[in-house]
Amino acid sequence: MSTITEKPVDAASEQATPSLQPAKRPNSRARRRTIAMSSNKPTTLGYIFLGIVILASLFPLYWTFLIGSGDSSTINKQDIDWLPGGNFLKNAASVLENPSVNFWKALMNSIIVSTVVSFSVVLFSTLAGYAFAKLRFAGSKGLLIFVIATMAVPTQLGIVPLFIAMSQWLGLSGNLLAVILPALVSAFGVFWMTQFLSQALPDELIEAARVDGANMIRTFWYVGLPASRPAAAMLGLFMFITTWTNFFWPFIILDSNNPTLPVALSLLQNNFFIDYSIVLAGVLLSTIPLLILFVVAGKQLVSGIMQGAVKG
Repeated sequence: MSTITEKPVDAASEQATPSLQPAKRPNSRARRRTIAMSSNKPTTLGYIFLGIVILASLFPLYWTFLIGSGDSSTINKQDIDWLPGGNFLKNAASVLENPSVNFWKALMNSIIVSTVVSFSVVLFSTLAGYAFAKLRFAGSKGLLIFVIATMAVPTQLGIVPLFIAMSQWLGLSGNLLAVILPALVSAFGVFWMTQFLSQALPDELIEAARVDGANMIRTFWYVGLPASRPAAAMLGLFMFITTWTNFFWPFIILDSNNPTLPVALSLLQNNFFIDYSIVLAGVLLSTIPLLILFVVAGKQLVSGIMQGAVKG
């Protein structure tokens, strides 16, 4: 009776047999992160483009200083000298000492109006944006659409009824309140804060605050308001610049005795002969506070934006 024997297995051949285990794939997330970091590196073309944008942005300011440092004939020269003249201090003194302009009072009025309007718009827009983004109430979507739709209405259409309301009903003609009251709330600010808070503020933080016993006001103050600081800073800066440079409505409702800065500078053009060197010197003087604001608040603004950025 025959027996069946198993074939002995060679140890060397067993070690030479390839493993059937699948090879480990490289980490796809790390690969995507490496590709993203390499693609985000600035290139020479990017630096050239940014340099062109910076020069194009600075050219109007330099042109204003160039004409403001010359005399009355500088703007009419065919071959203009691109180096500044030496009359800027003289032209600036003419603006500051002009009794019809009343520069210092106009400067103070512009600071008051711009500060009050910026603070009010940031406060009310943050409250409304938090409500639209994180609170659930009947008609919220329709009301938000209505607020956004008001941005499509030109400001000029409401000037006549607004002037009647401010001058005849409230008796605020020539008063700074006539400029402040219509600008206390901004539809753009509400839309801006709504979009930011709906993405930057997680619902889990609000729920955690409510579990800890915080009411709606405390939740907004300790959770919603700190999360909205980057967008609020941008909105405040935007509204300050917009109010500072606003000319149309203050020119209609204010008079020469109580003007804002753009209205006061327009008085330099009331003569038969317009000296544009003095006019542009005044324009540059009105721009200096905005430049100071950018220098002082720029670092805090950028740091606030970086703190509010969502990390991937």
